[in-house]
Amino acid sequence: MTKTLKTAVIGVGSMGKNHARVYSELAESNLVGISDANLDTAQSIAKIFGTNAYSDYHELLEKEKPQAVSVAVPTALHEQVVTDVLHSGAHVLVEKPIAATIEEGQRLIKLAKELNRKLMVGHIVRFNPAIQELKKRLSAGDLGRIYQVFCRRAGPFPARIRDVGVVIDLAPHDADIVRFLTEMDPIRLYAETEQRIHTDHEDLLLGMLRFPDGVTAALEINWLTPTKIREVLVLGERGLFRVDDLTQDLYFYENAQASGLTWDSLKNLRGVSEGSMSRFAIQRFEPLKAELQGFLKAVLEDTPVPVSGEDGLAALRIALALVEAGTNHQVINF
Repeated sequence: MTKTLKTAVIGVGSMGKNHARVYSELAESNLVGISDANLDTAQSIAKIFGTNAYSDYHELLEKEKPQAVSVAVPTALHEQVVTDVLHSGAHVLVEKPIAATIEEGQRLIKLAKELNRKLMVGHIVRFNPAIQELKKRLSAGDLGRIYQVFCRRAGPFPARIRDVGVVIDLAPHDADIVRFLTEMDPIRLYAETEQRIHTDHEDLLLGMLRFPDGVTAALEINWLTPTKIREVLVLGERGLFRVDDLTQDLYFYENAQASGLTWDSLKNLRGVSEGSMSRFAIQRFEPLKAELQGFLKAVLEDTPVPVSGEDGLAALRIALALVEAGTNHQVINF
């Protein structure tokens, strides 16, 4: 028999309601309640998924005593809500970014360790099956040495966003992906930002990051593109991997001059020419379901969560540095 955990969701807006849906579907989850400041919203979502609704999350925590909780409230509220949930005895998955500031994120990580609770950050892009397959192939050395990572995340302005600009909303995704794929932290970065439509914050970013071992990364992120684009490119000795996040497709464009070369021979690589293109067969799977399964498994088996608080803090640090670089037109060193 599958072990189950009492689960709950605090904040059932555009992302939180999907957490509720997935928790209601998973065999290892018993969704005992959801909470939202708007009681009408909470009640309508609770009715769909057959659970209890609360407008006060403290009441939810006290009455239902959930063991694993997703927190999907506005970023400015992350520290207070996550702190209360940890003190209630539950383990937490908090949607990215981990908190509004580095100091808040550090306090949450420290508190989770003191209370012996799991703290996971919701960087959902990691769980895209195409990204998982890419990571597997990079780890196996299929690309040889990595030269560059390029992430493009563009689309229309989301009406749900009010408290942050495009960098804090979306850049943590790509900062996390670059760290995940390269297994490195940047040593410096620079960015250009623009504010074209959003009245309070930036809505366009072009960022450049430098990593150890000569690896570079570029981020193109905006809310100004009238079609949704989610793309990751990884260039290396043997060719180019390309991920389409939206279709969960992974492609490889071979460098014909590196084809068949051994590791020893690669260091003498002298050229690049077009080779064959491969599209890998990938079993499609909902990334959020994989993410929540990973969270619940870590709680049930008392193992490390797939995306730690430290991972979330590193992504936030990069995103905040990109905002600073774009505002002050200065290179930021780490």
